[in-house]
Amino acid sequence: MKAKIAYILGSDSDFAQVEKGISLLRRLQIPLQVEVSSAHRTPERTLQLVREFEAQGVEVIIAAAGGAAHLPGVVASHTLLPVLGVPMTSTLSGFDSLLAIVQMPAGIPVATFGIGAAGATNAALFAVALLAAHDPVLKEKLQAYRAEQREKVLEKSRELKDKLDRG
Repeated sequence: MKAKIAYILGSDSDFAQVEKGISLLRRLQIPLQVEVSSAHRTPERTLQLVREFEAQGVEVIIAAAGGAAHLPGVVASHTLLPVLGVPMTSTLSGFDSLLAIVQMPAGIPVATFGIGAAGATNAALFAVALLAAHDPVLKEKLQAYRAEQREKVLEKSRELKDKLDRG
């Protein structure tokens, strides 16, 4: 099945931070593709990947990068597809990456998420929400996921109350 969501990671070391989001997409049975390409070290490959994603029918690109974090902006400058930028933890705790992505000048937008694994998971969920707007089956899966999340919170609340009642 053709990928609906594509990831471009600035480095293979970014995988650990996006892995949970990728697992979630697989659990929801959303076809995806993951590539490593650097905006600085392999700019031609990055452009080639963006063109291939468009030709293959990818609907959302998640670009994860650390440090100078130019990757999401470079990707967005070459496509009209939604680009979700995820700043990776880096030398400056990811703040450098966050600022590099979130401070895009007006005209070429990149949706920006939190730093690291939590941001990467939220980017995956946001990509699902974008796709679910036009896919009733996926919308049901997303609703079920959210219901599961609610139930986990309620269960934790019950466990805490039980612990306090015993103590």
